Amino acid sequence: MNAPFHPKKRLGQHFLQDENIAKKIISSFKPKDGLILEIGPGTGSLTKFLLPLYNDSLWVVEADEEAVTHLSKTYPSLIPHIIHTDFLTLNLKEQFNKAPVNIIGNFPYNISSQIIFRALEYREYVPLICGMFQKEVAKRICSPPGNKDYGILSVLMQAFYLCEYLFDVGPAVFNPPPKVNSGFVRFIRKDNFHLQCNEELFFKVVKMGFNQRRKKLSNALSGMGKKAESELLIKRAEQLTWEEFVELTKLFEKES
Repeated sequence: MNAPFHPKKRLGQHFLQDENIAKKIISSFKPKDGLILEIGPGTGSLTKFLLPLYNDSLWVVEADEEAVTHLSKTYPSLIPHIIHTDFLTLNLKEQFNKAPVNIIGNFPYNISSQIIFRALEYREYVPLICGMFQKEVAKRICSPPGNKDYGILSVLMQAFYLCEYLFDVGPAVFNPPPKVNSGFVRFIRKDNFHLQCNEELFFKVVKMGFNQRRKKLSNALSGMGKKAESELLIKRAEQLTWEEFVELTKLFEKES
């Protein structure tokens, strides 16, 4: 199946062209309420199925002008809800007036991690995220502690969301086929998603801990400018659960 316009490598575009996979994605996307935001709809392979289901609740954000033109011609009713910009610059709180926003998309792999970090910034307004990632990244986010795949995004996402790796997707269903396998994941925000610590400090502790992941946390966190006493500090970042990172954050809070 030929795309209505040429995929752009600089935008990381790989257009999904298998309707069975598209339907499988839609069936696993189960928002409870709020608006729907599709990131990077491209040729509209998911939009085609989302629009009849969600109508006026559906919004799309697309950076590519050719894609915006195609979507406008193909789905004229969607025109008022097409946001022509880069998602990474979008202020979800202001754009949607603090309404809940459920995110879905075949995310460009070159910015997929940045998309998640951006969504985390607005976690108060984002109850659900369903997305296609490079398989390695998807597995990493859902990885448990104690292995090399476990990292910053694993801890941060698992602290606020229930992370589910749903299914593999091979390269052949995309145009052009990526050089990697893909994985579809679902992140459901926890009912009690506010941590019992300073969340800004929690982010800092997690990021600093993994920036020198081979070192013990006592060394990796030496730049905090504060001292804390805990058996957790003799471990490496990849050995701690998100709950233990909360505990560690509380210790640094006490020292402030």
